[in-house]
Amino acid sequence: MIRRLLFLGMIVSICLFVFWGCPKKAEETSGEPQKETATAAGPTQEKAAPEKAVAQAGPKEKAAAASTGLLPIYFDFDKSFVRNDAKNVMKTNAAWLKANPNVNVKIEGNCDERGTKEYNQALGQRRAVSAKKYLTDMGISAKRISLISYGKEKPSCTEATESCWQKNRRDDFVVAK
Repeated sequence: MIRRLLFLGMIVSICLFVFWGCPKKAEETSGEPQKETATAAGPTQEKAAPEKAVAQAGPKEKAAAASTGLLPIYFDFDKSFVRNDAKNVMKTNAAWLKANPNVNVKIEGNCDERGTKEYNQALGQRRAVSAKKYLTDMGISAKRISLISYGKEKPSCTEATESCWQKNRRDDFVVAK
């Protein structure tokens, strides 16, 4: 009897582990941010200056930023905290959102092509959560912010170079409809 219970407990544990894994596709959320968990350590890349971060934006991002006043922020390799050079961009985005109180925003977390689809999906979500927390700490209502992680599915650059990967490690701020 005890062996049966132990065997059944093992089966249930394995099933929970398998089915409770990382998300397989982009998940859109609008709930409260979750605490960030530690990630595998990776090499930290040089941080771009705030002007450089804006200059790194591709034509698509620059056009979107010009029309809404919301700019993307960039992240270090395998990191999800808002870098010091992105804080001015976040303040600009928060000021724009405060000036437009009826506008909701969707934060789109993105990653470079390195890593598994599942890992990048989770990393993109942590990046979006980090940006949301920064905006809410600056007085923007959490109800106005939704999140989605695209992982590595929406690159802005497709070359296999560090400068291109840097452009893909970003959060985009899109006016939600």
